[in-house]
Amino acid sequence: MTLGGVELFALIGFMFAAYAVIANDSIQTLGTFLASNAHRPWWVLWLFASGILVAALAHSYFFADGDIADGKLNLLPYPEGGIQWWHALPPIVLLFLTRFGIPVSTTFLVLTVFAMSGGAATEGVMTGMLIKSALGYLVAFAAGGVIYLIIANRWEKWVGNTRHEEHAYYWTLFQWATTAFLWWTWLKQDFANIFVFLPRTQEEVGSTAMFDPSLIIFGGAVLVAMQAYIMATRGGEIQKIVLTKTHTTDVRAATIVDLIYAIVLYIFKEQSDIPMSTTWVFLGLLAGRELAISWVSSLRARAEAASDVGSDMARALIGLVISVVLAIGMPWAATGRMPTF
Repeated sequence: MTLGGVELFALIGFMFAAYAVIANDSIQTLGTFLASNAHRPWWVLWLFASGILVAALAHSYFFADGDIADGKLNLLPYPEGGIQWWHALPPIVLLFLTRFGIPVSTTFLVLTVFAMSGGAATEGVMTGMLIKSALGYLVAFAAGGVIYLIIANRWEKWVGNTRHEEHAYYWTLFQWATTAFLWWTWLKQDFANIFVFLPRTQEEVGSTAMFDPSLIIFGGAVLVAMQAYIMATRGGEIQKIVLTKTHTTDVRAATIVDLIYAIVLYIFKEQSDIPMSTTWVFLGLLAGRELAISWVSSLRARAEAASDVGSDMARALIGLVISVVLAIGMPWAATGRMPTF
């Protein structure tokens, strides 16, 4: 069954993935932005974020041969038999996990099903995703730890002591520019998690995956509308992960976090076309930052910081386990064939 040329399960998967990704993953990039701009009207923040989203889609279409996934779907061709029910189920699971504030990796939960059900054509993709994501966590953890071991004692104390004062205007400009860079880089990574459900043309595995312009316009409109809801609700449950961290509501502290995150993501984005979990990179950065702050300053107890970091990682691991179970179990249950890594 099709709706406007798009299979029913493909449309269902896309809609749920679009909402779940925007509601879950986008808080990684926009969470500190929302927290430190809580005094501004939500629609101002929405226009800013949506403008960058539309620009990223347009840039990818006109300057990347229609590949809006930035190469991340080149190794995951559209299923020969079309989208099946087990492809559409993970975004629904992700939606429920998001409602409980669990920072699940949409890359693992959504793309692993395509990787594990693609046969020999996608063999090894899931292993590559796991390795790249784990490496991203370690690099971000190290970056956050080292940088904040150096600056936390003076920087974070200064931020804390002056948080009620009026900040210089250039901090707002710097943060909005940094957020734009981060949001753009993140979208280039995670468009794949949403548009993987929509039909695309591809000569062979490894070649460029190209999308029809009408599907890009449709997808962009859906994402912009969903972004409005997330902005109006100020991030939902996942935002609480950001709010529990040190000084994340301060525009100056938020700017530094976003800049480090954007640089790490950009490096990994350029490294290869294998998808990765941006969630793990984000959690790694926050973990290194919080532990470093607690170690060199009195702003947070070490035990409290360790507990917070452990809780975030435990919930991320829960999402990983669920992702692997779904990726292996659903294709096997439906086809009787055990997927290979």
